[in-house]
Amino acid sequence: MSTNSPITTGGHVIGLYLCPGHGTPMLPVQAASSITGKGLEGDIHARYNSKRQILIVDNETLDSLGLESGIIKENITTTGIAIHSLIEGQKLSIGNDVILEITGPCKPCQRMDDIQQGLQETLSGRRGALAIVHAGGTIAVGDTIHVTN
Repeated sequence: MSTNSPITTGGHVIGLYLCPGHGTPMLPVQAASSITGKGLEGDIHARYNSKRQILIVDNETLDSLGLESGIIKENITTTGIAIHSLIEGQKLSIGNDVILEITGPCKPCQRMDDIQQGLQETLSGRRGALAIVHAGGTIAVGDTIHVTN
């Protein structure tokens, strides 16, 4: 858990992406269906019993590194919440119906260096958080996000 940025209680979804396949560019969407216990419909990471159903990254981190939303393979880009500060078990309420549960930080993989040399190391402790879908529904760009616990 990082102490550099405070967790705030609320923020917004500013980017939403689906991964159609490994090694393929992320597909930006305005809305996506989240399936309880599985992930985002149409995303390669949507699997039951996986702790990596959704990757969430805050735009503040991306901005500080000069990176564009979606480039580090996140599904949800947020603003207003220090995502990398969330801990396992915390829940996020998104929009009217969706609840995501944080399963832990996302450890940057070697693919990050394909995006930008040295990015894997640069993102250590700052790539965001992995989550599972605790309660499904539609997630849309512009939705509010609240830390519920």
